[in-house]
Amino acid sequence: MAAAEPGAPFQAYIVVGGPDKYEKTRALGFTVHGFKSTRRKMAMGVRPGDRILFYLTGLKQFAGCVRVVSEPYEDHELIWTNAKKPNEDYPYRVRIEPEIVLNDPQFVDAEPVAARMTHTKRWPREHWPLAFQGNLHRISLEDYELIVSELKDAAAVMPPR
Repeated sequence: MAAAEPGAPFQAYIVVGGPDKYEKTRALGFTVHGFKSTRRKMAMGVRPGDRILFYLTGLKQFAGCVRVVSEPYEDHELIWTNAKKPNEDYPYRVRIEPEIVLNDPQFVDAEPVAARMTHTKRWPREHWPLAFQGNLHRISLEDYELIVSELKDAAAVMPPR
C-alpha cells in the first residue's frame, strides 16, 4: 500500500476484478461498487472525492475511473458474485460516479503502463501482474495520473459507443 501523500486532494485506488464485476458495476450505472470482505480496513478508509481505477484480471487491462461520492458502508445484498468463493458478497461498498468509462475495444493494456508505474517496482519486470493480486490497492497520485492519461487517450481514439 502506498503511503498517504500529505496535502493530497484525494487518494487513488486500483480495484482488481474480472470483467464480470466491471460489467455488473456498469449495469448499475457506475453508482456503487463493493470490495471483498478481506479488504475491510482499506475499504473503510476510502473517502468521498477519492478515485478508483478498474483493473480487469484475465484481460490485464485498465477499463475506467470513478469518483467516490459517499463514505464506505457495509451491505450484504448479493450483487457481485465470486465462483471460487460463493459466500463472498463484497460487503464494503461506496457510492460512485463515472469519470472515464471504456468499452471492451477501448480497454488499455496494462503491461506497458505497469512498466512505468512506481506501484509495480517491487516485482521483477516480467512478474508485473503480481502487483495486481488482491482486490484493492492504494497507489500514488503519479501512478493515478499516468493511468488516467492512458484512459483518456483510449477514449479519444475510439469514443465510447
